[in-house]
Amino acid sequence: MTAALAVRNLGRDHGGGQAPALDGLNLDVPAGSCLALVGPSGSGKTTALRLVAGLEVPDRGDVLLDGRSVVALPPERRGVSMVFQRPLLFPHLDVLDNVAFSARVAGASRRAARAAAAPFLDLVQMGGYTTRRPGQLSGGQEQRVALARALAARPRVLLLDEAFTGLDVALREDMHELLHQLRAVLEPTVVLVTHDHAEAAALADSVAVLSGGRLLQHGDAGRIYTRPASVTVSRLLGGRNEVPGVVVGGEHRSALGRLRLPTDVAVPDGPAVLLVRQEAVVVTGPDAPGADAAGTVLAVRAAGARRALTVEVVSPGGAAVQVHAETSPGQVFTRGERVGLRLPSSAVSAVPPEDAGTEEPEIADRRTADAGRMPRTHRVASPAVPDAGVRPDAPGAPRRRNHHGDHGT
Repeated sequence: MTAALAVRNLGRDHGGGQAPALDGLNLDVPAGSCLALVGPSGSGKTTALRLVAGLEVPDRGDVLLDGRSVVALPPERRGVSMVFQRPLLFPHLDVLDNVAFSARVAGASRRAARAAAAPFLDLVQMGGYTTRRPGQLSGGQEQRVALARALAARPRVLLLDEAFTGLDVALREDMHELLHQLRAVLEPTVVLVTHDHAEAAALADSVAVLSGGRLLQHGDAGRIYTRPASVTVSRLLGGRNEVPGVVVGGEHRSALGRLRLPTDVAVPDGPAVLLVRQEAVVVTGPDAPGADAAGTVLAVRAAGARRALTVEVVSPGGAAVQVHAETSPGQVFTRGERVGLRLPSSAVSAVPPEDAGTEEPEIADRRTADAGRMPRTHRVASPAVPDAGVRPDAPGAPRRRNHHGDHGT
């Protein structure tokens, strides 16, 4: 069974005169859909999940499942399960008993709880590991068991807090595929927190961008990247191209020349910043037909099978602008080479300029790191609690090791 999730004016204060950890969050997540929360560290993402799970108490606002408030209910009665970056399995229980734990807490016999748990291990492809202890598993296997334990509680809403962050690339891709399969079979309502923009785009139906405890934009995952509401949202979603200019009659004019804006981009005449995803910029030969601009390659760096280029475009009047692009696999360009750039209209947008003094510190740090060709990484550690709905203080709960680490918000 799944449920529509809604939060209304949800807030959580730090106290001591500090800005709120979460300030008036309003979100709707349709039943069976997946929402990704993205934003810098300290933006309120994990706080939002913990308030939905009942692991923290809001200072204001409400949490509703299918229109009914659950904010007064304890975690184990909400129908919500949460999986953290660390699996947090009970070390002295084998895999099957870890997954059976929520049923045991609910009063089921050991035999019945184990019988109920087994299908969930099969779902996460861990059916052959029932008698192993967590210490005998790899990190990816532990996370699969943690996911099975959360699902065995039969949640109406599944919360994933950086659940795949600690895995290597291949394992993360495996977990992404597993989540797609689980969604097809169980149709849970899912909310995931991630710093990985590619992960959000690959897994979520919609994306919500948070910063400073506030919601900046919430929209369809296929659209929000190409139609950000502001320069700040574009940066938080990993966008790197910002071309200053002016809009006149639906046309953006800048050092790149004159570009007709898509009809669904509504920006008034006047100063405006052209935004275009670097992944969408098509790099061609300098004289290729259909190129919107031509420039000189200033820098080339590896980006997996692709190459990330920085191209300088100089207008006839001498104004210069840098454009970031990613080549297709197999394309090779060198520093100093002349290239053409095509900007697909589906990936082009424009927004009013913002006060540079309002830039988030973490965004400024990332941009400085990018300038030095050293991409910024994010570290988020999990809170020291097991899945919501599997409470460590519940009657009969097994003893476990303490975990220590930073708490992301």
